[in-house]
Amino acid sequence: MNRFFVSKKDIENDIVTIKSDDVKHIKNVLRLKKSDEISVCDNTDNEYIVKIINITNEEVKGNIIKEINIKRESNINITLYQGFPKSSKMDMIIQKATELGVKKIVPVITDRTIVKIKDQKKENKKIDRFKKIAIEASKQSKRGIIPEVTSIMSIDEVIEEIDKNSSFTIVPYEDENKLGIKSFICEVENKNINIIIGPEGGFTEREISKLKNIDSRIVSLGPRILRTETAGLTTIAIIMYELGDIGVV
Repeated sequence: MNRFFVSKKDIENDIVTIKSDDVKHIKNVLRLKKSDEISVCDNTDNEYIVKIINITNEEVKGNIIKEINIKRESNINITLYQGFPKSSKMDMIIQKATELGVKKIVPVITDRTIVKIKDQKKENKKIDRFKKIAIEASKQSKRGIIPEVTSIMSIDEVIEEIDKNSSFTIVPYEDENKLGIKSFICEVENKNINIIIGPEGGFTEREISKLKNIDSRIVSLGPRILRTETAGLTTIAIIMYELGDIGVV
């Protein structure tokens, strides 16, 4: 069944209103008609079966006929701070991180990041594309929410932000060869976890020193060096497994 996201304000008296690009997709691509049924989420993990009652060029309206009680979201709140990689790797990282259940994705510029985006219009365009990828991945994986994709931050901005909250922070680092994630996972209490991943060139000693100063756990992912697009996804999967992802049905 085709799946769509709306905001809570678009649901009133059991009538759902779908707007924006989804209207064209419903009408011109899927060619759905009146009385066809679709799945709708309100981006707060509430899910409904909706029967279409009207389609125009501007909006699609439907009537809620059933509420789905399956809660698909994990109680583990992961924010992925991803060192900005080359080419289209970030697209894949956002897609797969969304499938794995992260709640927030932050592209990060570090000392060794190769990609440098100085033009605000170019940055906005990239972020818009990243958000669309997250939306499509949320639909495909039947997420109950769409993860937040933020604007690009510098590593120093990330460190400052994390230092102000009480989240548990894990930093995979290729030069750490003793301590793994399991050494620290028992310390996680509120299941709010930051994962910070370096770019292709890895972190500098300056960055690792500053991350240690805010009580980040510097860990190894094993004896082999993983690519930046592999490291984050591996870390997410390990954490979800170790902490027991109750979103798994």
